[in-house]
Amino acid sequence: MQVLVTGAKGMLGGDLCPVFAKKHQVVATDLQELDVRDPRAVFAIIEENKPDLVLHLAALTNVDGCQEMKDEAYLTNAIGAKNVALACARYAACMVYLSTGSVFDGAKNEPYTEFDTPHPSSEYSKAKYQGELFVRDSLREYYIVRAGWMFGGGVRDKKFVGKIVSLAKQGRKLQVVDDKFGSPTYTNDLAQGILKLVETGWYGTYHMANLGCCSRFEYAQKVLNLVDRSNCSVEPVSSEAFPLPAHRPRMEAIRNYMLQLLGLNWMRPWEEALSDYIKNRLLANR
Repeated sequence: MQVLVTGAKGMLGGDLCPVFAKKHQVVATDLQELDVRDPRAVFAIIEENKPDLVLHLAALTNVDGCQEMKDEAYLTNAIGAKNVALACARYAACMVYLSTGSVFDGAKNEPYTEFDTPHPSSEYSKAKYQGELFVRDSLREYYIVRAGWMFGGGVRDKKFVGKIVSLAKQGRKLQVVDDKFGSPTYTNDLAQGILKLVETGWYGTYHMANLGCCSRFEYAQKVLNLVDRSNCSVEPVSSEAFPLPAHRPRMEAIRNYMLQLLGLNWMRPWEEALSDYIKNRLLANR
C-alpha cells in the first residue's frame, strides 16, 4: 500500500512513519514539502504520489497560540483538513485524521466515549473538531482518531514528560495542577494502533489512548518515580495558579469504547506505556 504522511516530522510522525514503513511504501512530508493550507499544493502532491492512504498529522498544536492566532488555527487545522479530505475524495484515497480528546467540554466526571457529543471550548479544539466535520462530509472511507495526552520523541521530547524530567534534574521545585484529567498516550503505541486499525477496513471515528485516567499531578509523580527522582519536591496546585489564554477542559480523558466493542482495543495501561518509554527511549538515549 502506498501511504502519504503529512506532518511527518512531528512527535507522532516520528513513530508513525517507521511503523508503517515496515509493511508499506511511505512518502513522508512536512511543511517544507507540503503546506496543507494550500489546496493546489495538496491536490498536486496527492495526484503525483497516488496514495492508497493519507495519514493527516499536520496541525498547529500550540493550544494557547491557536487561541491568540484564531485565523491561523482554522486555516491550518480546519481548512487544511478539508483540503486533504477533498484531495483524497478526488483521487480515491482513504484518510486518517488525527484529532483530540479536547473536543469535549470536560463537564463529565468520567472519560468520554465516541458516543458523547463534542462541545469544544478553545479555538484549537473548535478548529480540530471542524476538521473532523469536513472529513466526514467529504469522504466515505476515513478514520478519525482522537488521541489523548501524547508523549514520545525520546531525546527531542520537549512536551510534558520531557519538561518534568528536565526540571527534576535541575533540582527545581515543581508545581503541577491536580484538577485537570486526561489519558496519557505513547506515540509508539498510537502508531501501532493506527496501523492495526486501518488494516481492518472498519471506517469511522475512534478514541485511541493508553488505558486509564490521571491528573497532571499524578502523571508528574509517576514520571518522577520512573526516573528515580521520587525525592523531588512536587506540589499539587489548582489550575487557577497558572492562568492561560486558552481554556483547558477539566476532563480530557477518553475511553476507547468503539475499539472495545469491536474487540480491537490493543492499547495497554498508560503506566506501563510510560515506563516503557522512559526506560527504553528517554533515558536510554540521554
